[in-house]
Amino acid sequence: MIWDMIKAFIVGGAICAAGQVLIDRTKLTPARILTGCVVTGVVLSALGIYAPLADFAGGGATVPLTGFGHLLAEGVRSAVDERGLIGVLTGGLTAASGGIGAALLFGLAAALIFPQREKNG
Repeated sequence: MIWDMIKAFIVGGAICAAGQVLIDRTKLTPARILTGCVVTGVVLSALGIYAPLADFAGGGATVPLTGFGHLLAEGVRSAVDERGLIGVLTGGLTAASGGIGAALLFGLAAALIFPQREKNG
């Protein structure tokens, strides 16, 4: 178990460090960096590189935004295999629906628990 946590920490830390280098060393906006991370996950998944990385590092590879791109790509791939061409449109959202739903519910709960206040000054 300790070794699994070390692998997740190293891989997840490397992914986050790469993102931080992009933030610090380039003039890319945060939105472009985040989008680039998702697209990188899709491309690495399509090339067959990201699945072994996710198997090796677990949450260290699936939690960052590159993991979200991998999830979308795998969802589309399996939906196309099951449903044909319509899977291109439905696969990504079907695969990510649990995480998206949780993010919406937790965001709503946080908004209700911690209401927005006016900033003074």
